[in-house]
Amino acid sequence: MTTEIILAGFGGQGILFAGKVLAYCGLIDGKELSWLPSYGPEMRGGTANCSVCISDEPIGSPLVTAPNCLIAMNGPSYHKFVDTVKPGGIALLDSSIVEETCDRKDITAISLPATNMATKAGLNGAANMILLGKMLAETKLFSFAVVEKAMEKCIPPKRAHLIASNLKAIQIGMEQK
Repeated sequence: MTTEIILAGFGGQGILFAGKVLAYCGLIDGKELSWLPSYGPEMRGGTANCSVCISDEPIGSPLVTAPNCLIAMNGPSYHKFVDTVKPGGIALLDSSIVEETCDRKDITAISLPATNMATKAGLNGAANMILLGKMLAETKLFSFAVVEKAMEKCIPPKRAHLIASNLKAIQIGMEQK
């Protein structure tokens, strides 16, 4: 089984970090994976995105053109990628920023006010982790225990104090109905 994911938003929203957490989850869980970040002139205000492939078998290409899952944290990213989601797939939108609603009937569209939720929980900048948590709850891709181990690998020791807040944001996302 192969799951292809696109995470997209403004530079600085933690898109690449969320993709890296997913990639480490795959490594820890013994899966084949690819992580393909897209950044450069897009960073710091433009759109940045990241493609992650997680599979039980070798991955032929890291390029994701028809994802099973999309996390869109801004309007431009939503417009760019929503039509590429495979029928039966999931699109998660940060409705604090993405004003549009998904008209597609062949995918599951989930709108969470992730930025507002993060702010309310005292976790400014953790909207990416809330949406990632919701995606993990919907897909059952990885357990929370695997996410904990991945977070410890992704966050360097000098920033270890950020592990707990990121895990709290993941948990908030996972608990959303």
